[in-house]
Amino acid sequence: MDIQRFEQLLGILCKKLTAECQSGKLYNKSSLFEARVRKALNKLLVDEGTAIDVSPQPQAFPDIVFGVFGVEVKFTVNDTWRSIANSVFEGTRDPKVKHIYVVFGKMGGTPAVEWGRYEDCVIHVRTSHVPRFEVEMHAGESLFKKLGVSYYDFSKLPIEDRMRHIRKYARGRLNPGERLWWLEDRIEQEHSLPLQVRLYMGLSQAEKRQLRAEAALLSPQIVKPSRSKGKYNDVTIYLLTYHGVLCPQSRDLFSAGSVALRSDPERGGNYILRALRDIENEMCQAAATLEDALFVEYWGVSVPPKERIKEWLKRADKFAKTWKPSKSLFLKEKT
Repeated sequence: MDIQRFEQLLGILCKKLTAECQSGKLYNKSSLFEARVRKALNKLLVDEGTAIDVSPQPQAFPDIVFGVFGVEVKFTVNDTWRSIANSVFEGTRDPKVKHIYVVFGKMGGTPAVEWGRYEDCVIHVRTSHVPRFEVEMHAGESLFKKLGVSYYDFSKLPIEDRMRHIRKYARGRLNPGERLWWLEDRIEQEHSLPLQVRLYMGLSQAEKRQLRAEAALLSPQIVKPSRSKGKYNDVTIYLLTYHGVLCPQSRDLFSAGSVALRSDPERGGNYILRALRDIENEMCQAAATLEDALFVEYWGVSVPPKERIKEWLKRADKFAKTWKPSKSLFLKEKT
């Protein structure tokens, strides 16, 4: 099969899946959407006298392989065409694949499914424990045009040379007063830090509340007893690796009087309970909008947005020893 025919089939696939979604067949998990893409694409290929392996390959890139063609499936419940993609290292890439495409399912707003060439859709690099590409459908200039190297040539480079390109790109995006924090050339560096680092103390109050809520949601262990070791580690890591925000005293985000007494000035009592109660709305917003990949990363499981607060309470109840979060928090959510 040549490139032109395969791309025609992708167009037919996306038109069919868009019609399904707009008729009410929506998805709330990326795994379910990927399974549908795999099955529908296989049906089209069977009609062409061939087929693909309909079994998903864990951790493989791209998600679906058909000879020299590969399809990376992206999905969101939000009204956006933007998503985190694979690691810039591409350590799990199938060596047989020469042409990679993105099939993107957008369930928010007007549901739609579209496809694009992977190299045209990659528009940025961000981090979530390792540097990752970020893709966006209908992007203007691709990342590789900004780097001055084709995706094909970039993918053939050793990791050290890839990182030199990424570091040059990162430096070009720094604002006055920002510094490059990461990006060693060594292959053994497994955990990379963000392109820019900001101090938490310098953020606006609205952004502080948003980040506190996101970090609290992903880290239910913060309700552990005060002397528990490492209970704020995930908070610090998340703020740094996902948002590029350095917070020297992460425990103060939830136990200091400046946050615990915001909604109730009376001193004493359970400060972390009061701090969490003050950002319940922001935590609900985070539960509805954060990418599923973050919950897989921090919780170890995929959880639909509507179930995330319930799951957080379940986990928090196990961590707390002297109180029960489910009896004190998100009471409006249960009514």
